[in-house]
Order: sequence, then C-alpha cells, then structure tokens
Amino acid sequence: MTVHDPRAYRPTPGAGRPLTSAVSPWLRWLGEAVWFIEHAFERARADARPEEDTRVRIFLLRAVFVAIFGALALGAAHAALLAPQGGRGAAHVAGALQRADLTDRNGALLATNITHYGLYIDPAEVWDREAAYRQIRRALPRISAERLRRVLDGDRRLIAQPGLTPAERQSIHALALGGVSFEPEDRRVYPLNSSAAHLIGTADTGGQGVSGAELAFNDAIRAAGQRGEDFALSIDLRVQGVLENELAAMAAESQPKGAVGVIADTRTGEILAMASWPTYDANQRGRASDDAALNRVTSGHYEMGSVFKTFTVAAAIDSGLADLDTMIDASQAYMIGNRRIQDFHATNKILSLEEVYLHSSNIGTSRMAVEMGADTMRSYFRKLGLLDAAPFELRESAAPSGGRRWDDSSRASMSFGYGIMITPLQMTAATVALVNGGIYRPLSLRRGGTGAEGHRVVSAETSADIRQLMRANVLRGSGRAASAAGLRVGGKTGSANKLVNGRYDFSRGVGSFASVFPADGPADAQRYVVFVLVDDPANGSRQGGGVAAPVVGRTIDRIAGFLNVQRREDPPAAPVVQP
Repeated sequence: MTVHDPRAYRPTPGAGRPLTSAVSPWLRWLGEAVWFIEHAFERARADARPEEDTRVRIFLLRAVFVAIFGALALGAAHAALLAPQGGRGAAHVAGALQRADLTDRNGALLATNITHYGLYIDPAEVWDREAAYRQIRRALPRISAERLRRVLDGDRRLIAQPGLTPAERQSIHALALGGVSFEPEDRRVYPLNSSAAHLIGTADTGGQGVSGAELAFNDAIRAAGQRGEDFALSIDLRVQGVLENELAAMAAESQPKGAVGVIADTRTGEILAMASWPTYDANQRGRASDDAALNRVTSGHYEMGSVFKTFTVAAAIDSGLADLDTMIDASQAYMIGNRRIQDFHATNKILSLEEVYLHSSNIGTSRMAVEMGADTMRSYFRKLGLLDAAPFELRESAAPSGGRRWDDSSRASMSFGYGIMITPLQMTAATVALVNGGIYRPLSLRRGGTGAEGHRVVSAETSADIRQLMRANVLRGSGRAASAAGLRVGGKTGSANKLVNGRYDFSRGVGSFASVFPADGPADAQRYVVFVLVDDPANGSRQGGGVAAPVVGRTIDRIAGFLNVQRREDPPAAPVVQP
C-alpha cells in the first residue's frame, strides 16, 4: 500500500485545463488566478495550515467589498462629470422644471432661474410652537403671521412660505428648530424688475408661462432650457431703456392716465422696444394693479385721430384717386347730410394733397374717403391690418373696436381717426408697411422676425410718397418737435378727444405721433418706426405735436448710435405750418 503525503501535492497551474496559443495572455492570467483562488482552501488543509484558510477567506471578503465600493465610486464620478448639460442646476431637483434664460438680441439677461426654497413645518415635531413662531417671525419678517400660525397649529406637515432665498433659508436653518425642513424649487426671476415687464411677461412656480413672451414662447423656452441654451428675444435692451426713460420723464411732467411706445425694424418687423406706462415689478406680479398690469401696446384701444390720415392718403394715392399735386377744396366746411365737418387748423382755401397732409385737414381726407368708396377704403384698411387683431406672438394682441359701418359719414370719420379704435401694435404694424416699400409683415418678438414674406399693401412708389409727406411734416408741419439733428425724421401727429359715456369730452384727449427714420433713401434701406401715444395727459398739451412728438424726437436722437444710423447735415430750416 502506497502512502501519499498530502503536503507533496503541488498541482501544476493549469493542469487538466486545455490551453491553446489562441488564448490571449491576459485571459490566461485571469484563468490561472481564478484556479489558484479556487484551490487555496484545499492547499491550506493539505499543508495543515488552518490559519491560511482564514486569511484567504478574509482576503476574499475584502476583495468583494473593494469591488462593490469601487463600482459605486466609478458610477458617482460618471454621474458628476459626464452627465448631460440638461441635468445641471435646477433640473436635478425632483419636480423642478427648467426654462432657458431669456436674453435680448445682444445677450443681455432678461429672465433666469434661481433655486429658492419652500419652508415646510411639521407641527408634530415642533417642541415649543410659541417659541418657534416668535423665532421664525424674527428671522423671516415677510412671512405671513396668519399663515405661520395656521401651519403651527395644524396637525400635518404644510408649506409655511415658498420662495425663500438661500440667505433666508440659512437664517431659518440656523435656528435649529425641530419639524422645520426645506425643499428646493426652481423659481423664475427678472433681474430688471419693471423694465420690459409687459413684454417679457411672467412664468408661474410650475415652470409654465403665464403672460408676455414667457407664455408666447413657452414650449421653445423650455426646449432651449433642456438643451442648455438661452432664448433670445428681438428687443435691444439699450433701445428699450431709452424709450422707457423718455416715457417716464414725459409722464412725470404731463401726468397722463397711460402711455405707450413701440420701436420696430421696418425690414424684418422685429420689435426693438415696447413700453407700456405705468409698469410694475415683474418679480411682484401679484401685487400689481390691473391698470399697471395692462399691456397698453397690445390690449389698449384708442381712437387715434389724425395719424389715420396717413392711411387715407396712402389709399387715395395708391388707388389712383389722387397724387401729391391733386387740389382739394377745403375753403369751407364739408357737409355729409346734416353733418358738418370742419378743420381744427382751418385754412379756408383749396389745398394740394401735400397741404392737406401738412395742415392735417379733416375736410380734405373726408372728401377723399367719400370719393374712393366703401369697398376701396375697406380693402386698404384690411390689408393694413386695421380691421383685425395684429398677428403677433403675444396672446394679449386684441382685435379693434368699430370699423363695422362704411357709409359716407363713417368713412369720413375713419379718414381722420374717429369711429374706429385700434391698438398701438396695429398702428405700428400699419405704419411699418407704408414706409418699408409697401409690404405688410407681422411684427415679431423673435430675434430675426417671423421670416414671413408678407403681402403687398401699396406700391413702392406710393410708399416713397408717404415717406416724403412724413418728412415734410417734420420739416414744415405739426411734427417739427420730433426732429433729431441729421437723422431725417418723418412723421404724423394725431390728436383725438375721448369718448366718455357716449359723448366726446373736449377736456380729455389722446395725443400720438407715428414716425419713421431715416425717411429718405431707397425702399429697402435700414429704417425704423417709432410710435408714441399719450393717453389723457393732465398737464400741458393734449395734442400729438405737443406731448408725443418731443418724446419721439428725444428717443430717436438717443438710439440712433445703437442702431448704427448715420447722421447727415440737415437742410436749412423751412417755414413752419402752425399746428
């Protein structure tokens, strides 16, 4: 009988396992390592060394734990370093909704997201409710005392105050109160406060747009946010600031009920500035009065007076009814049935079409409106967008009021801006169409405009005539206060009494001025429309030439450099037609 010494057992690594030259060296090494570990216990027993058995088992346990924690560490590093950009910031918070930053056309910030915190209290975990009430009120004075008391006296966990800033959260956290906790929330903030508030609009705490551009471009803003991109609007914050500044200065002096201003690029239809006064702090939208929250540009309705004469004259020229040299009898009042139409600035003579425009003759435009007929006038007004809500991204864009009757008397009234109430947005869009070569394109808050080809309203020749008339009105007519040195401003004044309880109140009125600069040059030249309307000023003039035209002139003078409009020497001053 042969006795085998178990200690002599030394199997050759890899014995009993087929090896081929096709196996790579690292696979061979791995296989040998596994085989070695598998037989480690047998070797320890064969060598009568139980301590080796224990060491091997401990080694294996350590190896398993090292492998597990190594895998976790690698996963955490991957998530932190290689996660997509959309997962940064507020998007990683459960329930948070990411919106892109809103910027102006040059990248200046208009709206962004900042992580705030909701203050939650579970009264069951509060040791001393009265002490907690006092301490929280001291650390957070703006919290509602009634709401805090109700939460502390309740029987379940509730939110006591949303929208805590990081500093406010820290001040509450430092109290070390039981039952107090915080939950992050992605909150929309508007760093410019009241500037461009009506245009930008607001978004709610759920990440959905509520008004303005926030609502109009809601899906696009959210999509850009998920891509980690900004969303640019068409406005130029420098131009916006000038317009708001000039409106505020006028409002401080004239004390109007309201005022609006719009600046648009005539080639693209892009809105470069849009202001409605009074305004409000976009971060405190809930505290704004209905009057301050109203966007008068898109939703305010006004009988605008003589600025409508530009539309009437354009229709007369383009339809072949008249040209700049056509003579019109304004020597006496114009009778339509029993209605007597007179001129506010009566000349009591026969006027050329240019003089009708410069003297703002109600008689002259009424005669043209009656002679052109209902179908022709309605067709031009419709093509100019005066009979329908302006096609615009903001949901607040309102339809006009009036314009349903087209008899002789109604057309006469509409020819000089009565009997129809439109929004400043409609007024701006129609003016853009008349001075850009005759093409109506929808105005837009999207950088680059809508890209729409638009439709022709008047011929390029008629558009050139209108620009010539508007320029003459600033040089020699009622728009002289809108002049800006070297910038060739053209425009038309408008004044209208306000309809109160079915009757016109001659002590209340609206003054406006629709302008273009530069008015000269080819149809496709770089130019801009500036429209300002002042509603019911309490002090000073209510006439467009006295209250609105100066605002336009100062605004144009300040923004020309931002828009790269070159100044040229003005011609010698011409005699002025008195307003």
